[in-house]
Amino acid sequence: MKKPNRRSSAECYDYPQYWDLAFRDETLFEADFVESAAEKYAQIPLQTVLEPGCGGGRLMVELAKRGYQVVGFDRSQPSVRYVQQRLRRRNLPGKVFVGDMTDFRLAEPVDCVVNLVNTFRHLTTEKAALAHLQQVATALQPGGIFLLGFHLIPLDADPDCTERSTARHGQTKVTLTLRVVDFNRRKRLERIRFNLRVKSGQRDRKLQSEYDYRLYTHKQFLSLLAKVPELELCETYDFNYDIDDPVPLDDQLSDAVFVLRKQSG
Repeated sequence: MKKPNRRSSAECYDYPQYWDLAFRDETLFEADFVESAAEKYAQIPLQTVLEPGCGGGRLMVELAKRGYQVVGFDRSQPSVRYVQQRLRRRNLPGKVFVGDMTDFRLAEPVDCVVNLVNTFRHLTTEKAALAHLQQVATALQPGGIFLLGFHLIPLDADPDCTERSTARHGQTKVTLTLRVVDFNRRKRLERIRFNLRVKSGQRDRKLQSEYDYRLYTHKQFLSLLAKVPELELCETYDFNYDIDDPVPLDDQLSDAVFVLRKQSG
């Protein structure tokens, strides 16, 4: 019997404020990288940025604070409502809506698309992943860039993996634990269990969800990318987001950030 794609005692993505807190330390590095990559690789000025799978909107809000026009969407209605509230509270312009990464339409093309931190790997089939790349190519202005970040699977990857991190804001402490609970290289799928423990005053809340993620070697991603000729690979970085330090795209790379550009003409 096929296991469900997602199981949850309490859906982590329904609490975007805690999810964003767990990753908030990465926000400034990511926003700086967006600006640096646009300056180095885009053939048009950076004015508008789209974030598919925007979650709680931490990157959208930061980019809006820096003066960019931001658009985002997510399948999670609680996340979309949360981003709308954050933008209104700060009196920042921006549009956010409920949408699907494989089938979305924009009123106007954008200069940059940002999809970081493994969101892309939620698309667990070749068809879905290809559809997303094609949608991004349509959404981009010619000469605009697509920053796509996700974990590659080295050939010698250890399928037994657990990661834990802690973040604090005021009286709130969030501990995030990621554990691989199933790994199938042949099917190119792994299931990851996310545990969020939130302590705030007397409150102690535990959230748990499981998601299937698609596996990619660097060659498998390049094979997929070749099916979308409108997008050219400019350079590859890792999760250090150092614009002056690109990295080789080989079997040793695990944390990959691809700078893709829409071909002009």
